[in-house]
Amino acid sequence: MKTIIFLGTPQMSADLLEEIIKDNKYKVVGVISQPDKPLGRKKILTPSPVSMVALKYNIPLHRPEKLNNDYEFIERLQPDLLLTFAYGQLISTKVLSLSKYQALNLHGSLLPKYRGAAPIQYALKNGDKKTGVCLMAMVKKMDAGAVYGKVEISIDEEDNYTSLCKKITEASHICMNRYLPDFFENKIIPLEQNEEEVTFSPSIKPEEEHLDLQKSSEEFLNQIRSLSETPCGYLYLESGEKFKIYKAHYLNDLVESEVGKIIVAHKKDLIIQLKDGQINLDIVQKSGKNKMDSQSFNNGTAFLDFLSMK
Repeated sequence: MKTIIFLGTPQMSADLLEEIIKDNKYKVVGVISQPDKPLGRKKILTPSPVSMVALKYNIPLHRPEKLNNDYEFIERLQPDLLLTFAYGQLISTKVLSLSKYQALNLHGSLLPKYRGAAPIQYALKNGDKKTGVCLMAMVKKMDAGAVYGKVEISIDEEDNYTSLCKKITEASHICMNRYLPDFFENKIIPLEQNEEEVTFSPSIKPEEEHLDLQKSSEEFLNQIRSLSETPCGYLYLESGEKFKIYKAHYLNDLVESEVGKIIVAHKKDLIIQLKDGQINLDIVQKSGKNKMDSQSFNNGTAFLDFLSMK
């Protein structure tokens, strides 16, 4: 049985790691994840989701601040394969060379489109109808390695960041099971990426979580989807309170008020005006309050006049 050191950090990586362990097709001899981080109001030091899976199954775990300076863990375990999925650190050629086979990465886009840290968010933000996962060679240059195989998936209108992460994780599981056996037997000739078609998806900055009321209805809804359910896009009320929007849908192309004005706040309707039409806010959260649907929000809130465009 081939041995793997798995490198990953967020929940989607943890979900894939658990599937690999349960499949028992490959032996996970070690796990590498980001260092524990302080979370919550009390700033309690908390392991990453991937670290939690490793601890659950008693798999040797390494959480270096800088893997490129602290890789004795890999040298000691001598894995057949280094496999990464949303790890979060660039890895040097020296470290990659410790994999007996070509080190591989599962990347959540159809390369060469969306190299970088946020391919799922960008696919949603740009209104793409499909995306996928590529099993690719890890090289020094970010996400530039040759591709051993890919799995395509559709993006539905109801998909948001949370649901598309689940689809990407499922596709990653399919991708590795489909292509790893032939990879280990040297039966796949990887396809080099076309550098002329490369696009990038850099990490989402905190200021990009502030929703833009000057966008078209379609762009505004796509921005909401790309940030939901975490970190969640927001606007400000005129009072200065943060107002998060988890879900919304398009209503019509009427323009009968100023942009940002809440036209109706009654029962299930929480309708705001954009520059090319109106949308209904379905699930929202006022600062300091619980997340709730529009009807619950309307029942407990006085009529809101404007959402701030600041």
